[in-house]
Amino acid sequence: MVYGVGALIPVEIGEPMTQYVQATEESNDEEMRVNLDLLEGRREAALIRMAAQKQVIERYYNRKARLRFFKIGDFVLKNVFQSTNAVNLGKLSPIWEGPYRVRDIAGKGAYELETMDGKVLPLHWNVVHLKRYYF
Repeated sequence: MVYGVGALIPVEIGEPMTQYVQATEESNDEEMRVNLDLLEGRREAALIRMAAQKQVIERYYNRKARLRFFKIGDFVLKNVFQSTNAVNLGKLSPIWEGPYRVRDIAGKGAYELETMDGKVLPLHWNVVHLKRYYF
């Protein structure tokens, strides 16, 4: 009982259907064979649509992306993350630190950095967290 009124169950109203389908086992088997024959064509059409969609996404990304590449010996600044930020500096702390020298290319878009003293940083840094430093 909610607020003094008993719960009511809605009554399902069934309307009679005027159209009847006569399905037999043979007609059902025939429909299954037709669907199986058309399945391979549908798969191929789906693969073609997926490839076209991937090409559209790739073109959009390549148009918007500003890819940066660094050579060994270039000077870069690296992004300061909140976890590596000094304590109690607040929102006025610098967001870039460095300069660092690119020591090695670790992979596609990943770089190994060293300080100006020649000490190697322990992690590889992705290009999105680096920017070129000009003297």
